[in-house]
Amino acid sequence: MGGEPRRGSGGTTRGAADEREERGPVPGREDGRRRTGWWRPAWRTRRWRPAGRTGQRGPARRTPPPPLTYLPFAEGASRRIPQLLVGLALYGFSIALTVRADLGVNPWAVLNQGLERHTPFSFGLLTTLVGAAVLALWIPLRQRPTFGTFANIALVGAAADVGLWLVPHPAGLPVRIALLTAGILLNGFSIAVYVGARFGPGPRDGLMTGLTATTGCSLRTVRTGIEITVLATGWLLGGSVGVGTVLYAVAVGPVAQHSVPKWAYAPRHATT
Repeated sequence: MGGEPRRGSGGTTRGAADEREERGPVPGREDGRRRTGWWRPAWRTRRWRPAGRTGQRGPARRTPPPPLTYLPFAEGASRRIPQLLVGLALYGFSIALTVRADLGVNPWAVLNQGLERHTPFSFGLLTTLVGAAVLALWIPLRQRPTFGTFANIALVGAAADVGLWLVPHPAGLPVRIALLTAGILLNGFSIAVYVGARFGPGPRDGLMTGLTATTGCSLRTVRTGIEITVLATGWLLGGSVGVGTVLYAVAVGPVAQHSVPKWAYAPRHATT
């Protein structure tokens, strides 16, 4: 029958391409969107596209992680130095809480506990001595210590001894669970605080990065190998391994990651 061809028919006779050219652009398509109407509901025409391509639809773009690389000592020292010292003190105190809980501690604390059983030294002093021994391993790896490295060695062990002196041995399991939970949460938070000061890695983290650069293995492989070796050695020496060790490994990373953006120092002159 005569009349205009049905809109959108796409037939091969005259009317498909020519009619579209004669009618001009369809309203609503100038900006790249498809036209909608009563015969074409909007929900049928919308196409999800990643936000990275169009910038209009899709999930919000992820915020890039804050920089944690080393900054010169004088850069924002009035804020960064107190932040580093407080973070390291809280880190040592958090380790003391997990030790008092007696439900299992992190691998390096397991090693320190094991050494404590065979030496006359306190837990905190052993933490300092182990940190210094690990720092000596930096020499063949050509790692360069920073102010944050020496502050880590000096403060963490001392803060751990103070925490063990202040916190008594708990009597019941509920109190021990509370101490373990508080210790893990505080540990993750304190890591974000002292790492966010950007004074360089501690002796254990520097060992990890140095071995990664020297061996060519992935960071995950090197870190896992170090943690397993330290944990096994400490356990053989009599250190405490338990549910707290597993909970620490699972929980401390997310807690630290959540806290880092709030404490990572950014120079005032840095562009965002």
